[in-house]
Amino acid sequence: MSALRHIAIFGAGAWGIALAQNFARAGHKVTLWSRSPVDAASRRLPRLPHVALLPAVHVTNVMPEGADDTLFATPTHALRDIARVTSGRGPVIACCKGLERDTYAFPADILRATCPGRDVAILSGPNFAGEIATGLPAAATLAASHLSMAEEIASRLATPRFRLYASDDLTGVQLAGAAKNVIAIAAGIAIGAQLGENARAALMTRGLAEMHRLNRALGGQAKTLSGLSGMGDLILTCTGPSSRNFRFGLALGQNADARALALDETHGIVEGCRTAPVLLKLARRHAIDMPLVETVSKLIAGDMSVTAAKAALMSRPLATE
Repeated sequence: MSALRHIAIFGAGAWGIALAQNFARAGHKVTLWSRSPVDAASRRLPRLPHVALLPAVHVTNVMPEGADDTLFATPTHALRDIARVTSGRGPVIACCKGLERDTYAFPADILRATCPGRDVAILSGPNFAGEIATGLPAAATLAASHLSMAEEIASRLATPRFRLYASDDLTGVQLAGAAKNVIAIAAGIAIGAQLGENARAALMTRGLAEMHRLNRALGGQAKTLSGLSGMGDLILTCTGPSSRNFRFGLALGQNADARALALDETHGIVEGCRTAPVLLKLARRHAIDMPLVETVSKLIAGDMSVTAAKAALMSRPLATE
């Protein structure tokens, strides 16, 4: 880890809190921006109420200035509006996953458009916020358009308990981060419907194959999907009970109503719900077959019943791998 820095983090949800705690623990000065008004005296926030913020974390709803590095832990659909009103010269790093609905833009594309002239990077990997907030060890991928840039930013932001691996494959890292949430919903459906662990493993493997097809079409690197931001994140999201996307699918498999469940804020933001239809449109634009993503999309849209979705997920005609 390099010299101590001032790090601004936009988004006081669970992931933003976890990152703030991680960097503060390493000695950095951290400004955590919240869209909602905050009680400056409170050292606990709603998304991770069991975590007491460290003294080095300053929580505010005033736009921070003078940060060395700016991280966005906001949902992808809110990234453009927030990023366009920020200022500074240091690099901007997206810590969110998914695609913008109307533009099919990945987070890096949004940051390039809203923060011209600044270095852009992506932080992605198999990370549950609650674990990182409490100091448990983890690793992630830090991707930028040039490997030297990624290595430089990764070396600054890595901490003893948060190891960062540099990558120059922005496309593969972002695609994997978006698609794994959709696949996790399918995996949750399999377990909720009591289809068994064999079915979950099959869906994860088929989902990874779908990711590879689209990744190839978009120009991403195949090796990325075997790394932390690919297979690593897929495994965690499809098997960990802390995964909102998996829990959402689990409830669907137990015959919960998809549309009502998607609007239930007690589940938090289920990024896979927003991502699935956009990812499907992107795949069709490139003539890529993604039947698993299509099934999840139809179910969420109300165009397919839960019973039909269960059957569709496990009835794909045989094909060579």
